[in-house]
Amino acid sequence: MAPPATTHEALDSPATHHPSLGAALELISDAVDEVNILKAAAKKNFTAPPPAMSFDTAKDKTAFRQYETACARVKTFYAEQHAKQTVAYNLAARQRFHSAARVRPELSIWEAMEKLDTLVDESDPDTQLGQIQHLLQSAEAIRRDGKPRWMQLTGLIHDLGKLMVFFHCGGGGGSGEGQGQWDVVGDTFPVGCKFDEKCIYPDMFRANPDYAHEVFGTEMGIYEESCGVENLMISWGHDEYLYLVVRDQSTLPREALAMIRFHSFYPWHQEGAYQRFMAEGDAVLLKAVRAFNPYDLYSKSDDVPRVEELKPYYLELIDEFFPQKKIKW
Repeated sequence: MAPPATTHEALDSPATHHPSLGAALELISDAVDEVNILKAAAKKNFTAPPPAMSFDTAKDKTAFRQYETACARVKTFYAEQHAKQTVAYNLAARQRFHSAARVRPELSIWEAMEKLDTLVDESDPDTQLGQIQHLLQSAEAIRRDGKPRWMQLTGLIHDLGKLMVFFHCGGGGGSGEGQGQWDVVGDTFPVGCKFDEKCIYPDMFRANPDYAHEVFGTEMGIYEESCGVENLMISWGHDEYLYLVVRDQSTLPREALAMIRFHSFYPWHQEGAYQRFMAEGDAVLLKAVRAFNPYDLYSKSDDVPRVEELKPYYLELIDEFFPQKKIKW
């Protein structure tokens, strides 16, 4: 067996040497967002309207690329994701993440943002901005609306889980073996129970080995009714990865952790699926995720933030909730 990689080697990943990997990640991530924007606009299955907010009320959400433009790319992505997000894969992904043999690179939050900034996709017509600008756009929109400091910080860091493309945490897109990105971005959902019809492209789950499993394919699967959404095994991706990092190394409240972990769990927070697993107190988490989601989806068209002017404010904010200066990724 080869010796564990050094921290330097862990950072020196395929994404570093092949910019197309980062571009592909952002392209599919933005395409997924476009579909969710249009689904949210329809609100046909929205169990409750999102909380009122001021920053996006004047935005023409039809100005973002249309579903038809992204349709083929998004369908290809979800065909792979739905087929491969199995219980076995998710258990293996978590075992890799927590493995004692895995060298966890240490970066401050701001250093992580700068690292993620190399994933900008110049072909994206919705934004020519790097990841730092998008994160600051989300945080600044939350700040302008007078939301709590912990929520501002959540907006700043919510996509940092995409760093897994550098740190060898993924299986397909994350490890550099392909550019499907199926284990990094996209809508998330529980594994270990029946895939809900309100998930995007539900028929594609038929290719998943767990679809007809005698346990994993049943309504309750490996869970119990009202077990709590925090006890579900959510499909592996940048949301779950960042959640595990932040849960153990920050003082952010439960609502912030839910915003990070569930912001791509559209079947739950937008379509009303998986309600049977909600426990007492989960309604608070659902409200928090719904309150956060528009700041992520609709802030890309905001003015370009002045990074150096805003940096001191956010460095102070980071220190408030991350007592240690270096984070183990």
